[in-house]
This record gives sequence, C-alpha cells and structure tokens, in this order.
Amino acid sequence: MGFGNWWDQTVVPRIIKLGCATEDIMALRRDVVPQAQGAVFELGCGGGINQRLYDAGRVVSFAGLDPSGKGLDYAREAAAKKGWQADIRQGFGEAIPFEDESFDTVVCTFTLCSVADQAQTLAELRRVLRPGGTFLYAEHGRSPDVKIARRQERVDPLWKRVFGGCHLSRPVTSAIEAAGFTAAPVGQRYMKDKPSMAGWLEWGVAVKA
Repeated sequence: MGFGNWWDQTVVPRIIKLGCATEDIMALRRDVVPQAQGAVFELGCGGGINQRLYDAGRVVSFAGLDPSGKGLDYAREAAAKKGWQADIRQGFGEAIPFEDESFDTVVCTFTLCSVADQAQTLAELRRVLRPGGTFLYAEHGRSPDVKIARRQERVDPLWKRVFGGCHLSRPVTSAIEAAGFTAAPVGQRYMKDKPSMAGWLEWGVAVKA
C-alpha cells in the first residue's frame, strides 16, 4: 500500500470523525438530522456521526453508503450502539446501489465537498428519492465573498490531497437546485471555530420536484 492510499484509508477517516464533529458542526447536525423520517438513506455515513441524532420513532428503515472501509467500521459500531438494523454498504455517491425511488428522506452532511463528481452524485440522490421526498443537507462550500472564494480555489489542489478529496470552493445550494431539487435554505454562515476560507456553511431542506 502506497503512502497516499494509507493516508486516505487510515488517517483521513480519523480526521473526518474528529474534524466533522466539533461542537459547532454538531449543533448544525442536531438541527438537520432529526427531521429525517420514513425510509432513510444517508450518503457519507462513515464515522457514524449522525446515527445517534436520528429519531428512531420517525425512521422505519436506515441505509447508508460510504467509500471508506474504516469509516464504515465506525458507522456499523454506531448502528450497533443504537440497536437498529441498518443496511450500510461500501460505495460511491456517483453510483448508489439502491433502486429508483427507494427512500422518503436522503441525508447528506459534509459529504458533497469530497465526492468525485458532485453533479452525478446529486443526480443519484434524486434518483433514489421518492417523488415529493425530502433531501436534508448541511455542507461547507464556496464562500459568497469573492476574495475568499478565490483563495479557496487557490488552496483546493493541496487541500483535497490532504483531506481525502475535500473541496473548499464547491457551491452548495445552487448545485442542489441545478440537480432538480426545490431547495429551501435554512441558514448560511461561517463556522465559529474555523478560518473563513474553510468555514462557509449552508444547510436546508430540498424537495424532489
């Protein structure tokens, strides 16, 4: 195993588990994730960070997908602690291994930044969501400040190599709308504990039109 593969498979999942679970980010997750209901699919479930936030009384089934083997170990441990049956698989957002219109809710938190093809991933999320279904999202992405966005673009090549393909400069809500969702943004702001270049947040609810 080369150093790059070792880093991505061993170190990055630990960075994600810690860096994506700061108090500021967890407060945001607590606002978004409990809204999930019915048959739920979570993209980027590795780490299991969201699982304790789901309302088991509202969720009838849970499925998740993540490319990281180590991240999936964490996710399955979290499912076992929650005591519910979960269909957690290894894979990529560009090719979600579930049938069309399988889910009432899809959840994606701090994941769209790191998929290889954002547009294809959003198309897949739309495909597996039932008509009128809900897409709950919370992501970091491109700052509305032009100067900061330019810095994000300059740093992106190095940033994504260190942090498992994560991009700083990708749009969030506008990309979701372009994929065929009707989005209702709930909030936008910079993280309280991160530099502005790495800390622009957008979260909300989108519906499959």
